Amino acid sequence: MSFHDIRFPAALSFGSAGGPERRTEVVTLANGFEERNTPWSHSRRRYDAGTGLRALDDIKTLIAFFEARRGRMHAFRWKDWSDCTSCPVSGPATYDDQSIGAGDGAAVEFQLTKTYAPGEHEYIRPVTKPVAGSVRVGVDGMELSEGADFTVDPLTGKVTFASAPANGAPVTAGFEFDVPVRFDTDWIQASVASFQAGEVPNVPVVEVRL
Repeated sequence: MSFHDIRFPAALSFGSAGGPERRTEVVTLANGFEERNTPWSHSRRRYDAGTGLRALDDIKTLIAFFEARRGRMHAFRWKDWSDCTSCPVSGPATYDDQSIGAGDGAAVEFQLTKTYAPGEHEYIRPVTKPVAGSVRVGVDGMELSEGADFTVDPLTGKVTFASAPANGAPVTAGFEFDVPVRFDTDWIQASVASFQAGEVPNVPVVEVRL
């Protein structure tokens, strides 16, 4: 799928509705017990961009962005205001927010991830669209310098070190990130009269796998 490395206007995504979606297959047995399974190892996020529109100029901006993406054809970046950093959204990212692996003395490439760990169970989410310039990385408790010690690919979320972290050395990172999405419709139905009356268009957006 073609990906345009551009973010949907953050001012319009602010106030949008949406979040993670899971697919769970539930089979009820004859004795009333259930068997549950999922074909998805990772959740998929859905949003409604229409709920973030507040002014008539917002509709113009939305249509221009939609046309440039050719509707559902091209994916793009989306800022999920409720989950866009490696730390709580109220604070700045630091180099030790997330564990992304441990050195073995040979590997120089590590994938950015975010761990969700309430209680005894955890979910590790790959982060593939970090915000350029926001990534901070540490090895064995010491923060490193981007450019001199490591580089980050903003299109894959892969961190590449100038030299391999030592065997057993914890590798950590902090960052801001976007979600790769596409429009889930080829039609924007917008009415100026309806918008002035308080009715906003429905503009579904769905996360994509790249």
